[in-house]
Amino acid sequence: MKVITFQAIKALELSPACCYQWAAGMIAEKPSAILPPKISMKPAEGVFCNVMPGIFSSGGESWGGVKLVTRYPGRSPSLDSKLLLFDAATGECRALMDANWITAMRTGAVAAHSVLLFAKPGFSRLGIMGLGNTARAALLVLAAMLPEKELDIALLRYKGQEQLFAGRFSSCPNLHFSYVDTPEELAAGREVVLSAVTYVGEDICPDSCFEEGVLVVPIHTRGFTNCDLFFDKIFADDYGHVCHFKNFSRFRAFAEVSDVVNGRKAGRESDRERILAYNIGIALHDICFAAHIYKRLENTGLPELSLEEPAEKFWI
Repeated sequence: MKVITFQAIKALELSPACCYQWAAGMIAEKPSAILPPKISMKPAEGVFCNVMPGIFSSGGESWGGVKLVTRYPGRSPSLDSKLLLFDAATGECRALMDANWITAMRTGAVAAHSVLLFAKPGFSRLGIMGLGNTARAALLVLAAMLPEKELDIALLRYKGQEQLFAGRFSSCPNLHFSYVDTPEELAAGREVVLSAVTYVGEDICPDSCFEEGVLVVPIHTRGFTNCDLFFDKIFADDYGHVCHFKNFSRFRAFAEVSDVVNGRKAGRESDRERILAYNIGIALHDICFAAHIYKRLENTGLPELSLEEPAEKFWI
């Protein structure tokens, strides 16, 4: 079994456009995959431990995996994830991988996919809050897919991160940044509101902030439960991951993103619809990225790990 580190993955210099294509492909193929709802344990306020399994087949290959992602506020960075990748046809464990790069880039790619799929045509005004690696990844992918589109992007000020964030995209002259002090200012007048805030205990903005035609993408599902009750359509990665939401029975309309991609459900049907896209983050996206990365690194000099499984059938 290979050990694949964060540094080994980053050294591949995978492009944002490549990440988009991997994510889009897995979203389209989701109906044929096996995806149990993730197990989420919350031992303390602001702390979580998520265990995320899944299996999919593509191009004659079958891959499975289990990702463990944890959040501890006292740790820096607070989020960490690891992934065990296996050959689903034989059960052989192929790699133990750091999944921090995978988590950030697949999450960003899926968020960008939702923007391109559900934002009203001709959108140009975005608001972004929660300016960490995930938000950077989302904008990197979006910018790669819209290389010449002029975008007016408001950033929510937070500990100077807004300036670092804007500086990261200084090489993109079509991206124009401004800073605001409150979530209400961020949401007002925006056609797309993207939130990568990892934890917030209450809703962020009152209903009045969200104009007709807005798309809201709460990447970590936090802070927008009031939108559940009056937005026209709500989409998510997977039914099983959201059917327990407190307002699920009160959604006006719900569908999985894969159903829209595959033509089974309608997406945006007018410029007036308010749309909420819950990018829950499902294991299939992680496993898909992990499988692609594994195949690119399989024949390199990666360290090997042997768990020394029992050789005998009867060993007790």
